[in-house]
Amino acid sequence: MLRQIGRDFLMMLVTVDPIGTVALFVPLTLALSVPQRRAVARKAVLVAGCVLLAFLVGGEIVLAHLGIRLLSFQLAGGIILFLFGLQMVFGRGVAAENVVPEPGHDVAVFPLALPGIASPGAITAVVLLTDNNRHSLAQQAVTAAVVVVVLAMTLGLLYAASAIHRLLGSTGANVLIRVLGLVLAALAVEQVVAGVEVLVQRTA
Repeated sequence: MLRQIGRDFLMMLVTVDPIGTVALFVPLTLALSVPQRRAVARKAVLVAGCVLLAFLVGGEIVLAHLGIRLLSFQLAGGIILFLFGLQMVFGRGVAAENVVPEPGHDVAVFPLALPGIASPGAITAVVLLTDNNRHSLAQQAVTAAVVVVVLAMTLGLLYAASAIHRLLGSTGANVLIRVLGLVLAALAVEQVVAGVEVLVQRTA
């Protein structure tokens, strides 16, 4: 159980990428007062949390209705997570310079909640980590709790975003994001290897 918690926590931490979200949050909310920034942070985390938990509960059901086997999604998801990790390592992930808000739209929803916090990588991760064939209901409940914890951490970091950005600076934030990207790439490879092993066993 502790191993699962550690694995799930790392996977969600690197896909949600709180530090990258802070880097996105700071320039988008520069013109706002502190209470307004905190309101934006709360709304962004709440919207992202609803999206992630919806995929956690219903993602596999949707795949079944579409006729997509979870093993296929696991392999495709692992590849996507690996590419997402590479983007983080090489500095092309979700960051302030890559995502701009649409005119007239709420920045808490886009780009902070989507695709900032509930990124494609995070959505893929929650579906893979709650595979009904590999994880019991109790294990899936643990994954849901881990998602909530990571979102709570993200909210806390957004509350302290200005201070964190000043402390780390652009260089420090970039280094940390790249380290997390490397960890994500390694976890993604594990997902692909596990999927290939299952595929080989079924065809043997």
